[in-house]
Amino acid sequence: MVSKQKILIVDDDNNIAELISLYLTKECYDTIIVNDGESVMPAMEVQEPNLILLDIMLPGMDGYQVCREVRAKYSVPIIMLSAKGEVFDKVLGLELGADDYIEKPFDSKELVARVKAVLRRYKPAAATTEASNDKSVEYTDLTINLTNYSVVYLGQTVDMPPKELELLYFLASSPNHVFTREQLLDQIWGYEYIGDTRTVDVHIKRLREKIKDRANWKIATIWGIGYKFEVRSDNA
Repeated sequence: MVSKQKILIVDDDNNIAELISLYLTKECYDTIIVNDGESVMPAMEVQEPNLILLDIMLPGMDGYQVCREVRAKYSVPIIMLSAKGEVFDKVLGLELGADDYIEKPFDSKELVARVKAVLRRYKPAAATTEASNDKSVEYTDLTINLTNYSVVYLGQTVDMPPKELELLYFLASSPNHVFTREQLLDQIWGYEYIGDTRTVDVHIKRLREKIKDRANWKIATIWGIGYKFEVRSDNA
């Protein structure tokens, strides 16, 4: 029997948390509810959730700090929930490692669709099997494997959320091809994601913090257009 995926719901308003739990339970997910930021890390260790729905406005430790602490140790997808709809708040959440951002009040169908979309993209290495048609690209000092969602840089495995890895893979699998921000937003986030092109810039910034340019390749900015994975002709 296939085990259900677990969703950790973090919201200090228990009525909202219970309502979200009801929506997700109907879609055959298991849910865990905590009402404060301090309870998240202990819940992560015990419950090992597949995704976190994280409210920003929490008592004590707010959602931004929780996101920072979770991301320092886990690559589990995070969807932030907040009544704050300003671009600054969205960008800050994405910079700290969130995979998506939903404004309150939200439609239940949209919430469920976002959860499903993020989980479809997240495939831990332990849950995949070897296949002859592995989706991977390899350059000097860098291997990106989309089959088991892993990145090896300078011989070390680099933890990164699903969308960061997908963005890196998409660029690296088409070396020297320039993509606009709109094309990248459409390819990686799809029609299910309602966002702006700054989302792409934030994820590129996070990739550059983890994957530094090498002599034979780099993530290049094409000013006024977008980005490309630039590779020199002598690179393997």
